[in-house]
Amino acid sequence: MNEVLNKIQKLGIVPVVVLNNAKDAAPLAQALCEGGLPCAEVTFRTEAAEESIRIMSEKYPEMLVGAGTVLTTEQVDRAVAAGAKFIVSPGLNPKIVKYCVEKGIPITPGVTNPSDIEQAIELGLEVVKFFPAEPAGGINMIKAMAAPYTKMKFMPTGGIGPANLKSYLDFNKIIACGGSWMVKGDLVAAGEFGKIRELTKEAVQSMLGFEVAHVGINGKTSEEACSFAMMFENMFGFTKKEGNSSYFAGKGIEITKLPYLGTNGHIAVATNYIERAVAYLETQGYEFDMNTVKYDAKGNLKAVFFKNEIGGFAIHLVQK
Repeated sequence: MNEVLNKIQKLGIVPVVVLNNAKDAAPLAQALCEGGLPCAEVTFRTEAAEESIRIMSEKYPEMLVGAGTVLTTEQVDRAVAAGAKFIVSPGLNPKIVKYCVEKGIPITPGVTNPSDIEQAIELGLEVVKFFPAEPAGGINMIKAMAAPYTKMKFMPTGGIGPANLKSYLDFNKIIACGGSWMVKGDLVAAGEFGKIRELTKEAVQSMLGFEVAHVGINGKTSEEACSFAMMFENMFGFTKKEGNSSYFAGKGIEITKLPYLGTNGHIAVATNYIERAVAYLETQGYEFDMNTVKYDAKGNLKAVFFKNEIGGFAIHLVQK
């Protein structure tokens, strides 16, 4: 995938924004960035869309701003001139897709059936929008269509919200989901950008699903680690289990056989999507020690430590 689509994949959620007044563009962009989603698909069906894209792109250059509901090549030109980094359309119009491909502009056209996907493949696309997602069959329809088209990926939009977001993102052929639940029109019209910021933050936290996986204690020797694990088993019934470099007492306590990272030990925080979690936390100013990265047998990131300790404990993320 190209760089823009890779960035969208790391975000996981693309806020779909309808702006009727360009004065709302800057505060909305600020709310999205502060909430953890520096991205917006600004629908091109209002008079304020073009200027809104320009304002967002100029005042928040770190933000990934695109244009949605693009129906003509003239709209493509206007959107890109205003600063749009990607184009989204509700259907697959070969003329518009060819125009964008020839100019090197990322475009994700809407599809609902295998014939649309075959057109997209013929036009050289790697990602399509599945729209309207829920009315068109939802995640089950996407899985059914993805089976014969093994290289195609999807960005579903329409009817997706907190209740079903994870069911979509758990499928590895979906790069991100479009949604408007955190940027509802009435909140924008009322200027409730603080509320939008909180809803955006809630959306990100819900998607990432952070929770404590286990607490690690630094043992000095293998014998000491074994004895500590046995103590937890005797006291609480937490079954002792030996691993290569540590003992576990139940699932929540790990005792390393030799001193490891952290003055006192470490805390593992599990997440639904570790690569998205890393991308999100980096935008919030947190740094990772990439020398601690661990991958699974398929080459997927499964664990990484932060650079700094908290209260004498090293902190690391782990994929659920």
